[in-house]
Amino acid sequence: MDLPARTSVMELNLSALLESAPEKVLAGPLSGYPATTQDVALVVEASLPSADLQATLQEGAGELLEHIELFDVYAGTGIEDGRKSMAYALRFRAQDRTLTADEASEARAAAVSLAQQRHGAEQRS
Repeated sequence: MDLPARTSVMELNLSALLESAPEKVLAGPLSGYPATTQDVALVVEASLPSADLQATLQEGAGELLEHIELFDVYAGTGIEDGRKSMAYALRFRAQDRTLTADEASEARAAAVSLAQQRHGAEQRS
């Protein structure tokens, strides 16, 4: 077809896509209060799935945790063999007030504490 070597082509059946979509999209409540984000990097056994650690962090952080995202996985210089570092961004927000830095830090500390208990996680400095 005389296209450049790195060309990609795709065809979508829009009718089928729209038919499979739900009639209503439900969204959670929106807060007028600002969020605060804190990062945490934890060193764990290399075999630990990130989903397991993420679920533990979510549970430990409690209801103020609005979103969690894994943004880095590292194994190499400075990390023991058989271990890896996983770094997460934790976004906290209250629906009824502006959080203090202390409140967000306490929620983050609770998440880290639970990860230490369940997975032997060590906070990476």
